[in-house]
Amino acid sequence: MDRLREITFRLPRTPDSRAFLGELRTLLADVAYAEPADAGGPRETGDRLTLTPPRPTGARPVTTFALADVAGPEVILDIGRSVDLRAGAAPDGQAPAGIEMAELTRRLAGHARRVDHTGVNLPTSTLPPERWRDLVHAIASTSTMYHYPTGEEWPFVLPSTADELSGDIRDFVVGREPRFELVYDQWRTQPEWQFAIWTDLTRAELELLFPEPEGITFPGLEEIFRVVPVRHPWPGLGIRFDLCYRIDDGPSDWETGEWLVTSGGRIR
Repeated sequence: MDRLREITFRLPRTPDSRAFLGELRTLLADVAYAEPADAGGPRETGDRLTLTPPRPTGARPVTTFALADVAGPEVILDIGRSVDLRAGAAPDGQAPAGIEMAELTRRLAGHARRVDHTGVNLPTSTLPPERWRDLVHAIASTSTMYHYPTGEEWPFVLPSTADELSGDIRDFVVGREPRFELVYDQWRTQPEWQFAIWTDLTRAELELLFPEPEGITFPGLEEIFRVVPVRHPWPGLGIRFDLCYRIDDGPSDWETGEWLVTSGGRIR
């Protein structure tokens, strides 16, 4: 069967994009599996950043951030599909909310430990239901993708081995990351990229670092992460970082993926 091996967040090859990717690389400098370029490859270090799942060995997909000769930001799946970001431009004259990426990196220096997931939120107002179902089917047929257990349309791809793709995931370990989330979002008017980062900071510490309105929480998820939108030069796209609080009592069934697998169930 076909297998989803790589998800790529691409940015146009401009000074702004290079600066953004450089800040992201700095932010993730302490993440052991964040690699600046393909091992032994000819790529320039400044053009690419790859997150390779550390466990289990051979798990895919990897997640990549790259500069490319493109007109604007896009998300490309190596199964011949893309995630459409063209709809939903911001109103003229409206500056994107959030802080500068460089400021986010400065405040979080040394505190980012792992990448829980990356994701794309797609507005229901601009994406017809049949196109949403077609995208989910295309991804689910080439990866281990799971329903969100509480019923929202937030399916997640968990990295997996070739054997797990043909069977299912039964080994629940920390390190099966970054996962990839799609959100069919009734609250957004434009597409949004989301990057969830595990930090070594408590909720109180993150609230001090990112007080309102720079940092916010979502109803029902206040005890898990703090949301920090960032400003950027690409109209029609939101970018946010979900900063997860430090966990002191051992890995949860969320971290290992067990909750998604056993309570959500695989999308076939």
